[in-house]
Amino acid sequence: MVRPLTEQTIRLVKTTVPALAEHGTAITAAMYARLFQDAHIKSLFNHANQGEGGGQVHALAAAILAYAQNIDNLSALMPVVERIAYKHVGYHILPEHYPYVANALLAAIKEVLGDAATEEILAAWGEAYWFLADVLKARETVLREEILKAEGGWTGWRKFVVAEKIKESEVITSFVLRPEDGGPVLRHRPGQYLTLRFDAPSQPDLKRNYSISCAPNGEFYRISVKREAHGQGGSRHLHDRVEIGDILEATPPAGDFFLPDVPQRPVVLLSGGVGLTPMVSMVETIAADHEGLETHYIHGTLSSATHAMDRHVRALARQHGNIHVNTFYSTPEPHDQVGVSHDSEGFISPKWLVAHTPVREADVYLCGPKPFLRYFVSELALIGVPANQIHYEFFGPTDELMAA
Repeated sequence: MVRPLTEQTIRLVKTTVPALAEHGTAITAAMYARLFQDAHIKSLFNHANQGEGGGQVHALAAAILAYAQNIDNLSALMPVVERIAYKHVGYHILPEHYPYVANALLAAIKEVLGDAATEEILAAWGEAYWFLADVLKARETVLREEILKAEGGWTGWRKFVVAEKIKESEVITSFVLRPEDGGPVLRHRPGQYLTLRFDAPSQPDLKRNYSISCAPNGEFYRISVKREAHGQGGSRHLHDRVEIGDILEATPPAGDFFLPDVPQRPVVLLSGGVGLTPMVSMVETIAADHEGLETHYIHGTLSSATHAMDRHVRALARQHGNIHVNTFYSTPEPHDQVGVSHDSEGFISPKWLVAHTPVREADVYLCGPKPFLRYFVSELALIGVPANQIHYEFFGPTDELMAA
């Protein structure tokens, strides 16, 4: 049972909203600096999102501000709580890790706000932190119990063998992962991701999230990874160094972005770039399990050089009969032809969606880079798609999208 917040705590936390709006990023940067002095805690994080200007610093600042603004209306924060709980399951964050964050956060508030962080304010934020921590821990316990009850479920890190390595385009490669112990694997929900742990040269214990790009099957997972030339090395290591027979470790599938077991409306799958990966999992599932479900899969990419898994998706569409596929190339290659390699040139637009899909009556699933998500989350609302029918996932912290 989570003890409710006191009225005094609610009042005091709300008085800190202006300070958090001004100094929130400085507070979270100071918090992470303190946390990462402990090597054990530092190893829990995906450091691609950390550092000066790192997305996680801004994401946490936005989340703390949103918490303070809505502390008397916590139902508004439940979607954020759900997403964080899944992330904690993915990174194997346990109850014993929460005190480290509490100490670092309160010390950072004191460091940045100085005399304005009175003992009363710090006590209120301590109570507010542990209230939210208890909510998260309770939800994470439920998620872990559900995973362990399901066939093939596990907790913590499990070893997987790279069984296949498939080049899907010039920039995307798929990896089929089978458990080293030979047992079954948890049937993921289409759209969820795996959190992988592996050692790269000079970067031991890397952790990265990758959407699962196959339908649930109980035997293996497939991830499809874009080689990022300027990233921190995770994708380059997978592409350039990981081979068939190598071992990677993974926590169970996680994420609150997934196709429901029984879809209630037509489905529009909208992706940009490597954001196609969870969509392929959904298309495979719809083709196998949802006969007659009206589905529109719309994908945008640069050209045939970057376009992955198109033949596979179109074969599934023909098999199903009510899956409609449309692809947009923004910078087609000289040999690319409309009607052959792709359907349209340029970019996907809200106007096109209204004209060619039942977007206002559908559940819309979005995945892609930040600019793609930022644009479509707002534009879909403007063309009349209800907020509860817009579902999204992308790689990295969701900062301003989550705060909104």
